[in-house]
Amino acid sequence: MLHTPSTFTALMAPQAHPDPLTFLFHGGRLLVREHDLALPDAAALATLALDPAHMQPVGLLGERYCQAGWSETETAPPGHAWRGLRSLFGEMDEAWLGVAGRAAQIAEWARTHRYCGACAHPMERLMHERSFKCTHCGHLAYPRISPAMMVLIKKDDKVLLALHHASAAKRFTPLAGFLEAGESIEEAIHREVMEEVGLRVTNLQYFASQSWPFPHSLMIAFTADYAGGEIRVDASELAEARWFGPDDEWPERVPHISVSSVLVDAHRPPGK
Repeated sequence: MLHTPSTFTALMAPQAHPDPLTFLFHGGRLLVREHDLALPDAAALATLALDPAHMQPVGLLGERYCQAGWSETETAPPGHAWRGLRSLFGEMDEAWLGVAGRAAQIAEWARTHRYCGACAHPMERLMHERSFKCTHCGHLAYPRISPAMMVLIKKDDKVLLALHHASAAKRFTPLAGFLEAGESIEEAIHREVMEEVGLRVTNLQYFASQSWPFPHSLMIAFTADYAGGEIRVDASELAEARWFGPDDEWPERVPHISVSSVLVDAHRPPGK
């Protein structure tokens, strides 16, 4: 599952390092060397004439300093290419992908908060915490994190899976949705389940959570027991929703990059 490795330590202030690991982004895509998917070295980055102000501290991976930044041009150094993080699943080391996901969120936060959203004056980075402060009105801006609930509903020996219109994978997954302002996760689960499939649930149990950098989600997964109702699909959100049991053909197994696949496989019948 995509996660930050145990050898990683977050840093709020930049460090001087002769050879940092640089996670550079343009349009949400990461710059990598084409033949081995390595991050660009100092020589390759020098060809881009990057603004040092575009670089942000990420942390230490072991003893190696990691920084994140963005390029305003789509031009890539010779032998390099911009790759979406999803396209690197299964190709790049998972520990690196975990740090890359964190770096992507930091770079995008920094890119979109160069100026104050309240008064439009320049922002400056604080050294003791991950935030920008307006040089004029003092407004603080922290990285955006969008919490989203995920729930696998159980009914006897069956579970409910749905095909979401917005799903990039186009396969059956647990229900999911973003929290509204003022909601608890539990309230969001009850609301989303009723809105999307017209069911009532009970006995909510926490399963796991995962940062999901597309672009800045925090997925919080639960299981729940069916408590009543008939499936009534919200056609604006779902293409289909149905129960999967031991006698049904289940969605194919996929690598455990997302908490969604882990949640499904934890409840998959033997041999399915």
